[in-house]
Amino acid sequence: MEQNTLLAQRIGQARPLTFSSHAQTRLKSRGIDFSAELMDRLSGAVDRAATKGSRDSLVLMQDLALIVNIKNRTVITAMDGKSVKDNIFTNIDSAVIA
Repeated sequence: MEQNTLLAQRIGQARPLTFSSHAQTRLKSRGIDFSAELMDRLSGAVDRAATKGSRDSLVLMQDLALIVNIKNRTVITAMDGKSVKDNIFTNIDSAVIA
């Protein structure tokens, strides 16, 4: 395993993902519930983005799009498939499909 990957995994294990109040409101209003499996997938996506030096990433998984601040491991906003359509994502430097 690459040293950067190992470091990112250790950092990720030490710091769990958090959700901003805005993201929490979006998840609640859109009826999006995160299972343990989805959280694991999201955490893995954030870890992979961190190894590439990403700062703010669009993470696409299942029928969800999430904007995540990689350094702070914070989900900034979340959208379901209906909300993603015809949307423009700005202020991101990477995208991860998980």
